[in-house]
Amino acid sequence: MSPRSIRFRLTVWYAALLAAVLSLAGASLWVGLGRYLEKNLQDSLAKQARSIAESFLSAVDRSGERYVVDEITEHFAPEINGRFVRVTRERSPRSVLYASGPARDGGFDPSSLPALTGPAQTLRHERLPSTAELLVYTLAFQAADGNSFLVEVGAPYAPIRVVQHGLALLFAFALPLLVLLAIGGGYLVMRRALAPIDDLARTAERISSRNLGERLPISATGDEIEQLSLALNRMIARLEKAFEQAGRFSADASHELRTPLTILRGELEVVARRSDLTPEARDVLSSALEETEHLAHIVEALLELSRLDAGEGRLEQVRFDLGALACSTAEQMKLLAEDKGLELVYSSGAAVEVEGDRARLKQVVVNLLDNAIKYTPRGGKVAVAVTSTGDEAILEVSDEGVGIPRAALPHVFERFYRTDSERSRSSGGAGLGLSIVQSITAAHGGRIEVSSTQGRGTSFRVTLPGLDGMRRSPPADTGVLRERAAV
Repeated sequence: MSPRSIRFRLTVWYAALLAAVLSLAGASLWVGLGRYLEKNLQDSLAKQARSIAESFLSAVDRSGERYVVDEITEHFAPEINGRFVRVTRERSPRSVLYASGPARDGGFDPSSLPALTGPAQTLRHERLPSTAELLVYTLAFQAADGNSFLVEVGAPYAPIRVVQHGLALLFAFALPLLVLLAIGGGYLVMRRALAPIDDLARTAERISSRNLGERLPISATGDEIEQLSLALNRMIARLEKAFEQAGRFSADASHELRTPLTILRGELEVVARRSDLTPEARDVLSSALEETEHLAHIVEALLELSRLDAGEGRLEQVRFDLGALACSTAEQMKLLAEDKGLELVYSSGAAVEVEGDRARLKQVVVNLLDNAIKYTPRGGKVAVAVTSTGDEAILEVSDEGVGIPRAALPHVFERFYRTDSERSRSSGGAGLGLSIVQSITAAHGGRIEVSSTQGRGTSFRVTLPGLDGMRRSPPADTGVLRERAAV
């Protein structure tokens, strides 16, 4: 899963939010529980101090101090409830009437608790040398007989710390587990919620100008994704209509121009055969005939592209050897190479069978070779190679020409695109040949790629789907066609 995907970011966001909320809740619960337990302990100590004072100290002179000591020991000694009790006579000097002994569990030693010397605090925390911590509540009691006492009742903090520590351990183990569950659950929820978007993306990748009749899947969820699917389908419908209109215009215009151009060319040829023409007029007529021929080629190319785009040019599906087709086509075009003093090389190690329209794919080879021959200077080399990778057939045409500028490479298959380089200035083409090659290749389910270095040459690579279980013929002699015109 990509860290930049919406699914990843939402999952991380909600997991982080849940972790923060749980951490804040755990900290609040830890602090709140500690305060709650401390308040309960304080109330319990205060209640116990009042009970001792009211039950045993109200009439000490009448009952006797020994009785008071025995009663406090019997009911409130640390050996019974683990609490500290100390009763101090509030007179000068202060003296201890009763002091608890050590707790049964050894949690604290009351003898290490310092005696009161100054004004008594109602509630205080005492940390003993044994590291035990006590919460001590002090009650100043005035008896009816005039005696005054300070009743100190204390209890260790250890039980509160144990509860808090247990809560902290619970959160320490539960929080990562909950966050992991949140991440897993969030991922599954996000994956399910965003699955329609994945379907939209996969379908959108398949839609091009050749299959605008296809539509994106619509998930009947009633949410924004459904609205997006409907909006995109309406946009594709508008694009389909616009493409159809543009294609019909191009096809109709090309078709309508063929007849006038044919008539114009014929009339110019008739005039050119007259013997009474001056040399200047004959030059003008030759130039007009040349431009008319060029315009006729453009019209034919436009009509061809319109038919391919509209799917009207039905492709024949026959099996044939692509290597043999490239070889025979190169043989037919060797005169063009001879005229420019070029070396034309063809190579293929074995038969490479494909299924498609032989005439259309021959047109691909012709256009690529024609371009290579046009843009390769005298003495250069043009190479044609056909290979196979098992499930793909590859046709490669390379030259040693002037090359294509790096900035122009992404645009070479656009219609009427011409660069300002020497490659364009040296040719009278209209910029439609490579567009036709790309359309024919795409119609066969293939692709075409170009690589070029200025001053060193250009290579076009056409990749076509191979046949399932492609039959490889026995190794054949490498067919090499070398033609170099005499200089």
